Amino acid sequence: MTPHTITAAASGTWTLGDLTVNRLGFGAMRLPQTGEAFATDAVPRDREQAIGVLRRALELGVNHIDTAAFYFSPLRSANELINSALAPYPDDLVITTKVGPGRGPAGDWIPHASPDRLRGQVEENLRQLGRDHLDVVNLRVVGEDSIAERFGALADLRTAGLIRHLGLSNVRPGHLAEAQAIAPVVCVQNRYGIGADPEQDTLLRACGDQGIAFVPFYAIAGAGGQAGLTGGESAEVRAVARARGASPAQIRLAWTLARGPHVLAIPGTGDPDHLVANVAAGALRLSPAELASLDSAHAAG
Repeated sequence: MTPHTITAAASGTWTLGDLTVNRLGFGAMRLPQTGEAFATDAVPRDREQAIGVLRRALELGVNHIDTAAFYFSPLRSANELINSALAPYPDDLVITTKVGPGRGPAGDWIPHASPDRLRGQVEENLRQLGRDHLDVVNLRVVGEDSIAERFGALADLRTAGLIRHLGLSNVRPGHLAEAQAIAPVVCVQNRYGIGADPEQDTLLRACGDQGIAFVPFYAIAGAGGQAGLTGGESAEVRAVARARGASPAQIRLAWTLARGPHVLAIPGTGDPDHLVANVAAGALRLSPAELASLDSAHAAG
């Protein structure tokens, strides 16, 4: 089996509420531009390349795409690209979006949405994606303040039929408990990967205990965040990659998926070859010795 014949089905499946997805998905953050995401001087990605990557992702069995209305660069919008490339959408495709943050037309960040502005953000995603409802909407959180009012506003939109399922992003353990008391949470999307803060391991386990998907972002980029992987790799990651004939990025993804059956991956790229490699990582099964070595790197931070 070659990387070009491996599909996302090799990663296994998980159910978000009543929506079954392959555990290896696709994140659209890097799609609108080349280089660092959200840079005000970002170079728009070639439109045909971006559309081609999205269509190839579905050919490779990806049926979970993560996006947001604030994923855009000059001339390019992730939601518009998804709509143009994939509509009419396959029945099994799950599109997850997030609300809370916002950006002005010039790309500058504006204050996070208050409860009464969240409906406008939901409707913006609906309009851009060409949908009459959103499969999953994550409330993106900054800080440790109560989320009850904002999550409650999204729960009302779920009751109204604009949203099918609700999730959280960038949250602390207390936020999850607060949200669960209001409406069911199907996923938590937090920064996680080798070297992540130990609190995230606690939250990952809590999600597993409650049957909630844990969806890491920056699983490959690590400390590089939206700029992508920067600096050198740990000796442990390099060693496992050499032994497996894989890239460090693939080893990072394989380790992430090995953290639990409820852990999903949403690596993003605008490069067709990187897409194939990311999907192929879903078929990697690391040995106990390899996992122990990588766990050691993780614990070292």
